[in-house]
Amino acid sequence: MTAPVAAAITAAGCGAELSDDELLDAYAWDFPCLRGEGPRFRFNFVASVDGAAALDGRSGGLGDGADNRVFALLRQTADVILVGAGTVRAEGYSGELLAPSRQSWRVGQDRTAHPALAIVSGSLDLDPDSALFREAPVRPLLLTAATAPEERRAALERVADVVVAGERTVEPEQAARALADRGFHRVLCEGGPQLFGSFQAAGLVDELCLTVSPLLTAGTATRITAGTRELAPHRLSLVQVLRGGDTLLLRYGRAGMSGSSQPSTS
Repeated sequence: MTAPVAAAITAAGCGAELSDDELLDAYAWDFPCLRGEGPRFRFNFVASVDGAAALDGRSGGLGDGADNRVFALLRQTADVILVGAGTVRAEGYSGELLAPSRQSWRVGQDRTAHPALAIVSGSLDLDPDSALFREAPVRPLLLTAATAPEERRAALERVADVVVAGERTVEPEQAARALADRGFHRVLCEGGPQLFGSFQAAGLVDELCLTVSPLLTAGTATRITAGTRELAPHRLSLVQVLRGGDTLLLRYGRAGMSGSSQPSTS
């Protein structure tokens, strides 16, 4: 099989293709943390134009080459990838999550070759013998609740670091402290909707990178955020707009955030 050609991405209003270095500048971690000092939380999602966050049960079905290119770049620059257990199961997380060339870039930046993986699971309903743990390049971190069954916790402690970050559910503020204690300051959150909703309710969403897929899906798929609490609308600022064919790659920050990272269109 021939290697796939990297998808072309351009800045809004400009026909010139952006290089990987220009995309790195465009997605620099230059946005402020809402809480002053502490981890910065960047959420990355894809959705269809009619609002679906998944196709046939997986978000990957909505993505294309442009989305995949940015997806990999965001992982490349993060200290840790934060994800809910449901998304881990649905999307099949296992093995190395970065290509060797991207790992080499990290090493050249005096970072670990691979970002850490932190999984949020209040019940610890995960298989310690699965490929997720067997093939992990870095020992995973599990953020769980105090009410998680002791036998599951004991089994998973053989293959992962298990940290209690809440009494009955994982509390985002406690999860943030656990990540900070391990030196993780650039946190890339990849879902799912319940995780996004809980961090939104806690006021811990610093940035949203949203890919708008040019698909109409109808059906009953969830949105990118979900939860049981009704929250007041939270205004975001549009920081940049990139385009990969008919796909839009949007970057939003909290209201008032500077758009200085918009790539040059000269």
